[in-house]
Amino acid sequence: MGRLKTPPSGPTSVRTGAFALRGEVGRPGTLTVADLRRGWEQHSADVVFECASSGPRHHRFEGPLLREVVADARPDFDVRRRRDRSRFLLAVTGGDGHHTVLSWGEIDPDFGDVPALLATALDGVALDLAGSQLVVPTDRCGARYISAITSVWVGASLVPGPAPDLGLSSSAPGPGPGPE
Repeated sequence: MGRLKTPPSGPTSVRTGAFALRGEVGRPGTLTVADLRRGWEQHSADVVFECASSGPRHHRFEGPLLREVVADARPDFDVRRRRDRSRFLLAVTGGDGHHTVLSWGEIDPDFGDVPALLATALDGVALDLAGSQLVVPTDRCGARYISAITSVWVGASLVPGPAPDLGLSSSAPGPGPGPE
């Protein structure tokens, strides 16, 4: 599809509104707000979220779905296997260092189907200079609304510790893997 640009040699600049899409993906690259606007279908979300310091905030965001943008970068999972997809995480970092983590399962249509956006406009104002914003319309508070995105990292969740014994190493029948 060719929407991602080759990563630059230096760090992504907050001043340009660009962010790096990296991690366990086949096509890492950089994207600007203009790229997001041109490359994917734009969705809108009218949201109300509780701000701890100033009460309810009402906004309208527009932009592509996070899952569509990340899917274009070809995450390193087998799209036909739900369990493979469900172990992937997305870490989103903003220009102020604020960051959050979502699971692929949250945004995947086979699981949570949350319509998280990479906003290109806020209340009708283009975010080209400010940078894209992560919008999680189903959240009651705005803590996962990340402004001036500088990076989106995609990778597998690794569970620390020994591998679970599924009864596969003994001769006694054990529980097999569940349905996909």
